Amino acid sequence: MAVERPLQELPCLSENLEGSLLSMSHMKPRKRPPYDEGLDAENTPHELIQHWSPPRKQPRACVKGKENAFVIARRPRKNRDASAGLCWDSLPDELLLGIFSCLSLQDLLRTTRVCKRWHRLAMDESLWHSVDLVGKAQLDAELGQVLSAGVLRLRCPHACIGQPTFKNTGPLRVKHMDLSSCTIQTSVLEDILSRCRQLQSLSLEGLMLSDSILQSLAQNAELVRLNLCGCAGFSPDSLTELLQHSILLEELNVSWCDFSSQHVQAISNNIPSSVTQLNISGYRQNLTMEDVKKLVERCPNLTNWDLSDSVLVTTDAFPLLQQLLSLRHLALSRCYQIHPAALIDFEKFPKLQTLEVFGLIQDSYLPILSKGLPHIQINTQPFSSIARPTTATRKDRTLWGMPCWLVYKP
Repeated sequence: MAVERPLQELPCLSENLEGSLLSMSHMKPRKRPPYDEGLDAENTPHELIQHWSPPRKQPRACVKGKENAFVIARRPRKNRDASAGLCWDSLPDELLLGIFSCLSLQDLLRTTRVCKRWHRLAMDESLWHSVDLVGKAQLDAELGQVLSAGVLRLRCPHACIGQPTFKNTGPLRVKHMDLSSCTIQTSVLEDILSRCRQLQSLSLEGLMLSDSILQSLAQNAELVRLNLCGCAGFSPDSLTELLQHSILLEELNVSWCDFSSQHVQAISNNIPSSVTQLNISGYRQNLTMEDVKKLVERCPNLTNWDLSDSVLVTTDAFPLLQQLLSLRHLALSRCYQIHPAALIDFEKFPKLQTLEVFGLIQDSYLPILSKGLPHIQINTQPFSSIARPTTATRKDRTLWGMPCWLVYKP
């Protein structure tokens, strides 16, 4: 603690201070002593305290025209966006839809989890125009979601379909659908087809149907192609109702169904005249010559006709077939009542292009028949393609010749 002394005994501070400061300005700087050695906070001059204090940080030099500029830690949102470039949020819906249209099915589904706006755009009907789910073994709620999204073309054969979930009870937009050889309950299929009103092409090959399903199909006035090959479970009356309402039908495949003679008669008596391609093979004793005559009368514009495995068809059908002036493709495979020698009569069919007679002649006699019918190709296609969608292959992803853009890739 400082000792009090009389005022007169104190030295003149002004003289000593002035001389010390002047001399210090010319002196070489000395090593600073520790702050706590010999200092009295009350009697230490202010200039000396500043001299012994740590050096202050020098202010930054101001650039001309920016004397008042300063730096902040967080920039405004507008400046950040401008420096970062174009933002996804600023893109219009039309441009985002164009980008989404180039995505695969899996990537498009991932975009629905980004935000509400992307979910809305990713589920737009324009993107779900056509979907190919070949390779997807199990379809449950996904099928209902795809159909509810407004898909027009759907391809999912050989799938195991559970219970689809639909967003609403309104009609579906699907026009072309392939459910061939699917594992599906009849009640579930009834629910799906009861929502369809715009079907143009449908394949239900190998499925168990019902009268309710055929009645629902009768509500599709624009039906053009129908494949019921190998189907069962419906009556001749429901088949009659379907054919009477399908006034635009062009391709019909009802081969190898669980049909009685009444089913065959329902077809021959009610098939619309618009049909140009017909596969009614596999009915052995149930398809008679009378049925063939009625079919010729009702469908004069047939271009492709498959009558294979009809035991009761004989050579008496040849004059009837000559009445079909547009006939180009004919299949009579395993129609054993037709003698092989009678096949030479097809030289009277100048417009016929292909003739399938598997099982009627031996391979050794095939060159002889081909020489007698030079304008006809014989035994080129063992299986009929009437009303059937394109066979599923890795390279061909079409549905009745139409491509599917969204493709499932397992």
